[in-house]
Amino acid sequence: MIQFREKSKPADVGRIAALAAEIWREHYTDMIGPDQVEYMLENFQSAEVITRQIENEGYRYFVAEEDGDFLGYCALRMDAESDRLFLSKFYVRKSARGRGIGRQILRHVVGRFDVNSATTVWLTVHKGNADSIAAYEKMGFTLAEEVVVDIGNGYVMDDFRFECPAGTILHG
Repeated sequence: MIQFREKSKPADVGRIAALAAEIWREHYTDMIGPDQVEYMLENFQSAEVITRQIENEGYRYFVAEEDGDFLGYCALRMDAESDRLFLSKFYVRKSARGRGIGRQILRHVVGRFDVNSATTVWLTVHKGNADSIAAYEKMGFTLAEEVVVDIGNGYVMDDFRFECPAGTILHG
């Protein structure tokens, strides 16, 4: 049985970072290249970054877990100046894809926030990530805009921003 749990202990953070490395190397290497994957793992998905986000930046991390194995994870935070919930990270291990785990974890974590204060959930996704874009659209997300962000070291995130009413995720 799959369980969805919030995680913040150092051992759990280390496991999330290891899962991120596995997923990113498998999924994104062909899309953005191995050098940018390693750069992004170090600067956005490492245990140190995850710990800082939890302790200082208001992020909450959740995992989908089955028999002690982490199948996927996501990170969210409320936008301080709006009623929008930012889905910063949302990944499922290749061997667990196609089982509805993404939809289940998203429904669970959005339900952990007060929907009256979080009316919209938003995320960014790489423009070349067709499978993820299709999954987001199936969950009710719609394209809001194109976004290109300089992330340093000569790299950019060339993304789409998608958004969805929180109620659609909970009841859709």
